[in-house]
Amino acid sequence: MAATLLLSVQNARVSFGDKVLFDDLTFNIQEGQKICLVGKNGSGKTTLMNIITGARDLDDGERFQLAGTKIGYLQQDIHPKPGQSVFDFIFEQFTTKEQRETEAYKVDLVVAPLDLDIHERMDNLSGGQLRRAALARALVEDPDILLLDEPTNHLDLDIIEWLEGYLKSWRGALMVISHDRTFLENVSDRVFWLDRGKLRVCPYGYKQFDDWATMMLEQEERELRKRQKLVDQEVEWASRGVKARRKRNVRRLALMKEEREKLKRDKNALSRMLSKINMPDLEAEMSSQLVAEFKQVGKKFGNKVILDQFNMRIMRGDRIGILGRNGTGKTTFLRLLVGELEPDAGTVKLAKNLEIAYFDQRRKDLVPEWSLWKTLAPGGGDHIDVMGKMRHVCGYLKDFMFDPGQALHPVATLSGGQKNRLMLARIMARPGNFLILDEPTNDLDMDTLDMLEEILIGYPGTLFIVSHDRDFLDQTVTKIIAFEGDGRVEGYIGGYSDYLAARKPQAAAPESEKPKTKPQPQVAAPEPEKKTDKRLSYKLQYELDNLPDRIARMETEIEKLVDDLSDPDLYSRDPGAFHALSKQLVSRREDLNRAELRWLELEEMRAGN
Repeated sequence: MAATLLLSVQNARVSFGDKVLFDDLTFNIQEGQKICLVGKNGSGKTTLMNIITGARDLDDGERFQLAGTKIGYLQQDIHPKPGQSVFDFIFEQFTTKEQRETEAYKVDLVVAPLDLDIHERMDNLSGGQLRRAALARALVEDPDILLLDEPTNHLDLDIIEWLEGYLKSWRGALMVISHDRTFLENVSDRVFWLDRGKLRVCPYGYKQFDDWATMMLEQEERELRKRQKLVDQEVEWASRGVKARRKRNVRRLALMKEEREKLKRDKNALSRMLSKINMPDLEAEMSSQLVAEFKQVGKKFGNKVILDQFNMRIMRGDRIGILGRNGTGKTTFLRLLVGELEPDAGTVKLAKNLEIAYFDQRRKDLVPEWSLWKTLAPGGGDHIDVMGKMRHVCGYLKDFMFDPGQALHPVATLSGGQKNRLMLARIMARPGNFLILDEPTNDLDMDTLDMLEEILIGYPGTLFIVSHDRDFLDQTVTKIIAFEGDGRVEGYIGGYSDYLAARKPQAAAPESEKPKTKPQPQVAAPEPEKKTDKRLSYKLQYELDNLPDRIARMETEIEKLVDDLSDPDLYSRDPGAFHALSKQLVSRREDLNRAELRWLELEEMRAGN
């Protein structure tokens, strides 16, 4: 049975003055669809959402909305009434006592998981708490079409995971804009792609989007070549961008995996970083590789324990991701590290000649009245020193996707995402030898995020990243420090995926089997290695022996599918066959990837690693 059509836009034209943003815009939204909306900054994502809500009129074309369809939109700018409680803000749309009593169960269903106190006053909340309150309000409204613009900003990772589960079971339609690739992969079943003034609809979720987009652009190139026309510069550029992002993502993940495997083979890596033993004095043992040391550090705020006899050694070249719920100590830890706070007990010592560059998500170092040019070159002049190389200000701004015409505009005119890009441009020009990034990905588009990951992968110094973006952490760090609350800090080798995998066995254990004593961090001195039986069972050995032939057959199938899709007439001759083959190719590539990973897993088991 076909899903109910909730909203349709046909042959729409939308202009801003003389600039045509959309021409012949056509799309449908059906009940139950989970759509992610992607596109470069300025491509019209916010305008498209305003068209859906009806806040933006069409210059031409038709907009149909099914009678009775309710559309909800996550508010970006929140202006609470003085003295208004969190409960009154979230349930404001329910005006009668009966309505509020009927909807009260949503306090436990939605408000509690978002870690909000319904009795707190809205004007006492932090920026992150206000965002959570706005998200709760949007979910409580239970609209038929829910529009979410960067919903994961300022959310803790466990809340993001809860939100993913909630949205997967959402009965209505969903459209979301987000820079969080993992979030998009987990909630979407199709992609709306704004590309050069057109909307392309990918029939798969975001996980398969890059492969699908590459095939579409390659098809477009082939058709243009067959007509003996030059490939349009924009098509070539767009294709290169998508293909390059796929290749860079694969390469970065491979590099990080290699680094993590090296650390895992070094059984003492975590024990050296976080140790419970009494360590020698730093003055007597400071080496050229040791850049900072926390020794028996304690820190409290009132009765709340942040750090308790905390030990940590930070080595030159460490790439560490920092996780934890709000209030567990992440920011306190960083402020102790940079000298903004003093510990209540113990010592924090830094190596000499340490140059710390700190990206603050509050952007407090930006002067609103200064131009972009002055922000990057406060001393004047046309050029700035970028990691030892002189660059023209306008050329460097282009690297961070600014139009050189914006160079003399004041910072106050920039959007939140643009301010983040400017802060990153300023920091990455002179990153020092110790770079600390506190939530750097908020409000960034995919292309800027890809550029930042590429810069960080080549950064030679010590790197600390506080982030809720799981894919970003997987792409950039090799160790995780998790602040679990009550002064407990745990360490893990790897990125966020490794951290999650390490936590799952403990979370799945029955309460009766969980330790009653205070759990110790996963950083204790290693136990002696046990001898492993390197023989596989008959079943596993049979699987291993047959995997190479199976992989070879898959590779042959994939080559055949690629050849079939290379036919420049296929799409115009039989669009259905083109889409079917495209879907089959994506599926077979996923099968091949799983088979290769399984082969590596079995080989490691056989080798006894």
